[in-house]
Amino acid sequence: MVRTILVIGAGKSTSYLLDYFLKKSNEENLHIKIGDLRPENIPDSVAKHPNCTVFGLDIFNEAERKKAVADASIVVSMLPASLHINVARDCVEFEKHFITASYVSDELRALDAEVKEKNLVFMNEIGLDPGIDHMSAMEVIDRIRDAGGKMLLFESFTGGLVAPESDTNLWNYKFTWNPRNVVLAGQGGTAKFIQEGTYKYIPYQKLFRRTEFLEVEDYGSFEVYANRDSLKYREAYGLQNALTLYRGTMRRVGFSKAWQMFVILGMTDDSYTIENSEGMSYREFVNLFLPYSPTDSVELKLRHYLKIDQDDIMWGKLLELNLFDSTKKIPLKNATPAQMLQYILEDSWTLKEHEKDMIVMYHKFGYELNGEKKQIDANMVVIGENRAYTAMSKTVGLPVAMATLQILNGKINTPGVQIPIKKEVYKPILEELKANGIQFKEYEVPYLGYNPDSVAG
Repeated sequence: MVRTILVIGAGKSTSYLLDYFLKKSNEENLHIKIGDLRPENIPDSVAKHPNCTVFGLDIFNEAERKKAVADASIVVSMLPASLHINVARDCVEFEKHFITASYVSDELRALDAEVKEKNLVFMNEIGLDPGIDHMSAMEVIDRIRDAGGKMLLFESFTGGLVAPESDTNLWNYKFTWNPRNVVLAGQGGTAKFIQEGTYKYIPYQKLFRRTEFLEVEDYGSFEVYANRDSLKYREAYGLQNALTLYRGTMRRVGFSKAWQMFVILGMTDDSYTIENSEGMSYREFVNLFLPYSPTDSVELKLRHYLKIDQDDIMWGKLLELNLFDSTKKIPLKNATPAQMLQYILEDSWTLKEHEKDMIVMYHKFGYELNGEKKQIDANMVVIGENRAYTAMSKTVGLPVAMATLQILNGKINTPGVQIPIKKEVYKPILEELKANGIQFKEYEVPYLGYNPDSVAG
């Protein structure tokens, strides 16, 4: 009997996911149905596959959506996180398993009792970050605990970056996923984490000036800024007693210091709209945030305001974005500063067709075993193939696809709204990821904690 996998939403991160399903479709007896608002954008190699049907789907059309869910054997939602909930409710109604790469929302969590009652698996956070980070972390944490060790420290950092061979700008950065999320990073709450038993808080205006540094063998130096809430996985990972729990985002060294210029100017603000934004030049946009002067140029005012010397690399970084160009225009109506900045950055930071992205993930595990403090560092680097087959789409799409098949085949069967932290989930998926070139290198390093000289943390 043919089993139908319904994939809702076929955006940037689905190239590997769809290829995986189609490659397995004959041996696993699968038919892939792809419902998307713009089905015409789906490549022919997918759309014309004999085991695939592509159709237009507006998820706000309730009758259409419910029919699509009712006809499926299992449902994968690759929609933006805020749009999963109606699909999830349909899956409860029609008793279908449900998979997403997104964070578990409170609305989704509220379905847990019904999902368990109907013996359904609702697997979330099974992409890259969240996803591979959970699975790879739990594999090592469980191994340490099984040996009798006690966890003291867990740190986890991920970056969606540009591959060294495509790194052609002074920012050492290009967009490899949703640019809006990059522009708004760190907003919406103070970053909080715990280091050596001391709670730490970083307000947004300081976030990009409190960075830490990491070295990755063969790939050089990176910096990390804190994610918004590192503490929310304390319970999930069983790290209530760990002295250090810290999660962050990786960039190349120097990015954060430069990004801070936009924060200081107010260009990342998404809380109000600019009435005459449409048709505004890049130069006029910059001038919005600077004091009036009858004599000084925009360049001079900005330099003075941000205290940038003429030989400072920061100046080169701003020039490279054409920020002072009076001929380049922003076509957005009633846009927020953040939306206008995003438009300007996409102009410079979009990957060209042949360019490659890079995913870097880095974990640190500090633990005590037989009275001795030890540490394992682990890192993973994945390089994309081109703009369509990115490392981002590989590391997000493959775990989703693998989990879907494991659930469909009854190998992952613990019911409930969940994330991939159980052995039955992470073991087979990490094994299969390894076969696809996604794996961690581990190193034993000395455990220092944050205060090796007994200075209070």
